[in-house]
Amino acid sequence: MSSSIEGQAQDPLHQGRSTHEDWLNLALRTLIKDGIDRVKIQIMAKQLNVSRSSFYWYFKSPQDLYNQMLEHWLTKNTGPIIQRALRPSGSITEAILNVFECWVDEELFDPHLDVAVRLWARRAEPVLKVVEGADQQRLEAIKGMFLRHNFSEEDALVRARVLYFTQIGQYTLDVREDLTLRLSRTRAYLRAFGAENPNEDEVTRFESLVKSAMKTGNS
Repeated sequence: MSSSIEGQAQDPLHQGRSTHEDWLNLALRTLIKDGIDRVKIQIMAKQLNVSRSSFYWYFKSPQDLYNQMLEHWLTKNTGPIIQRALRPSGSITEAILNVFECWVDEELFDPHLDVAVRLWARRAEPVLKVVEGADQQRLEAIKGMFLRHNFSEEDALVRARVLYFTQIGQYTLDVREDLTLRLSRTRAYLRAFGAENPNEDEVTRFESLVKSAMKTGNS
């Protein structure tokens, strides 16, 4: 086994031509653009201009690649929601705005990847179980956010579901809004989800954060 690995290491096809990140990023881009059926070793090797065998330098099998794609999705799209739902906040509107950061910054949450993984899950039971688990984790984190602000168990659960399903549904339906229009509705969304009038300072800070993120993304 060791001699085989050494032989691969000396093969120029495995040196400087592609990296683990090249394969994984291409697989994710392909999933988003064309679906899981196009995430094939032969197709991607041609796109990367490397031999098919170089794939196995970084992945044990196609299933290993699929597992790493799902792990990337979990880290990219579930982690930030949980982190922001757990962030200390002085009011429920501030807490909701923390979660809203994920909906306006694709560095925190990639909606295109989320939709692509959900489409994949419709065809693969193991993927569906991962997605269902991630949804439950996200909902539990948001529910806990409401509980910490003295909502009842039932109210916290329902408000968490309304907040989360509304946004995921918007992505699934591919609803597109101008940022200015979207920000203009922030106060109404906060009242709908939090049942109290938002603090203007909190909303202003959020709007400034969004505009700053947009400038950074466009620079």
